[in-house]
Amino acid sequence: MDSSVKYPLLAAATAVVAALTLAGCSSSTPSASTSSDEKVLVVASTNVYGDIASQIGGDHVSVTSILSNPNQDPHGFEADAQTQLAISKAQLIIENGGGYDDYVDTMRDSTSSKATLINAVEVSGFTPTDGELNEHVFYDYATMAKLANRIATDLSVADPDNSKLFFDNAVTFSASMSKLEAQTAALKKTYAGDDVSYTEPVPGYLFDAIGLTNVTPSAFSEAVEEGDDVAPSALNDTLKLMTQKKVALLAYNEQASSPETSQVQKAAEAAGIPVVPVTETLPKGDDYQAWQQANIDAVKAALAKAVLTK
Repeated sequence: MDSSVKYPLLAAATAVVAALTLAGCSSSTPSASTSSDEKVLVVASTNVYGDIASQIGGDHVSVTSILSNPNQDPHGFEADAQTQLAISKAQLIIENGGGYDDYVDTMRDSTSSKATLINAVEVSGFTPTDGELNEHVFYDYATMAKLANRIATDLSVADPDNSKLFFDNAVTFSASMSKLEAQTAALKKTYAGDDVSYTEPVPGYLFDAIGLTNVTPSAFSEAVEEGDDVAPSALNDTLKLMTQKKVALLAYNEQASSPETSQVQKAAEAAGIPVVPVTETLPKGDDYQAWQQANIDAVKAALAKAVLTK
C-alpha cells in the first residue's frame, strides 16, 4: 500500500476535532515525567500496541487502546470524542504509521499534544518499494522487538524510577520474539519458495519470514485493502489460483470481507486449499505472543497438508 494513502476515517476525525473545539474540550497535556506512584498514560492506536505497552510498563502504565474490537475493520474505524480526550491526556502515544492510522496524527495535532510519539513503521526501518509499503509491521517480529525497546526507553523518560523494570520487561519480550523467529526460520527450511495467496497483505511479513511467495495479483489485494471495486480480470486471475490449485494456502482477513473475498474463499475451500484466517487486532483474551503463535501454527498446519499443482 502507498504510504501516503489516507483512510476515510480522517474525515470523521476532523469532525470530532471541530466538535470538541466548540465544546471547549481541554487540550492540556500532562508533564513529560511522573512520580513513581503515578502511572504513565499511554494511548495506542490498536490493542496490538496497547498489549505490548502493557507488557513493558506493567503496573506502572495506564494503557488505552483505541481500536480493540476484533470484529472491527481498522481501515473503517471512526474516531470519537472519547478517543480525542484520551489522546489529549496521553504522555506516550503509539501508532502504526505508514498511512494505517492517520487519525492519531490528526487528533494529536488538534490538541497541540506534547506527548512522545512512537511510530512503528519508522521503528521498523522499512521503506516503500516502487512507492508501495506493507504497513502491517505488527507481523514482523524483529520490528516488535525493536518497538519494545523503544517503549522501554520512552517510559524511562516519563518514569525514570522504574527504568530497570521497563528494560527488563523489554528483554523478556524480545526473547519471546526470538522464539517466534526461530519457528519461522525452521518452517523456511521446508517451505521456502511455496506459492501462497492472501486477500490483503496483512500477514505479508510472516510469509516473508517463512520464505513463502505471494502470487496474489496486486490489482486484487490492493483493491480489497482500499475498499475499491475489484476489476473482473483481477478477480478471475485470483480465482484461477484457487481452482487450478496453484497456491498452498489462502490467508483471509476476517476483519475486511467483501463479496469478492468471499468468492475467493469459497473457491479455495471447494478446491481443497487451506484457508488461514488472519486479523489486524488481538482476539479477545490473547496477548501478542499467543496471537502470533496461533498464526504460525495455522500457517504451519496449512502448509503441511497443501497440495500444489506446479
